[in-house]
Amino acid sequence: MSANMWGYQPTIGYTAGSSLIGYKVEATDGSIGKVDKHSDDVGASHLVIDTGVWIFGKHVLLPAGLVSGIDTAEEKILVSRTKEQIKNAPDFDKGKHSGDAGYHEKIGDYYGSHQG
Repeated sequence: MSANMWGYQPTIGYTAGSSLIGYKVEATDGSIGKVDKHSDDVGASHLVIDTGVWIFGKHVLLPAGLVSGIDTAEEKILVSRTKEQIKNAPDFDKGKHSGDAGYHEKIGDYYGSHQG
């Protein structure tokens, strides 16, 4: 999946350029938070999720390829990983990791080894 991990899949209902900020995010086993930021940069598309109190206010970065569906009416995004897999992902620091190719590679390797 690594080649397609950093791009939105054509079948999920995402329209390039549309805002996903504030959308609720659902793992395969429940809610994980809301979209704080997103990018549809070619080869680096991702979501930054504010997990709120679920994992003590942590932000996580999810490659766009993990998005399995978008419900624009409900403002909900479905992702193809469990809450535990997302919770255990490498920590994301907005000030340090945004646009960091090495961090993106680390995240890609992590999620690639934890298939949905």
